[in-house]
Amino acid sequence: MLINLSNHPKDKWSEKQIITAIRKYKSVYDIQFPNISPKASSKQVRLKTKKYLEKILKLIKNSNDKYNAVHIMGEFTFVFNLVNLLKKNNISVVASTTERIIEEKDGKKIVTFNFVRFREY
Repeated sequence: MLINLSNHPKDKWSEKQIITAIRKYKSVYDIQFPNISPKASSKQVRLKTKKYLEKILKLIKNSNDKYNAVHIMGEFTFVFNLVNLLKKNNISVVASTTERIIEEKDGKKIVTFNFVRFREY
């Protein structure tokens, strides 16, 4: 199972990203990325990180899949803390890599991200 901890639920992913995830991880389970206030202290971020670690450990414990990983993208300090905790618990952690395509149209900048692959942290 791939636990998707991001602001981009799997139903918004490209077909290529979904196919890649299913081939490697068999299923995808969404967890909404938490709202991290820019005013939050480092301690508050660490406490929130620990809550998410507990949630993830419980999901993995109840998973029938042999290979589980967490796809995490979001606020940098939360991601850094959670990636370190997950790795200490021997859980694979990945980020999605994309090609960033920028177009200018009618004076507006349009940015498109095309999924390329999952990369291990």
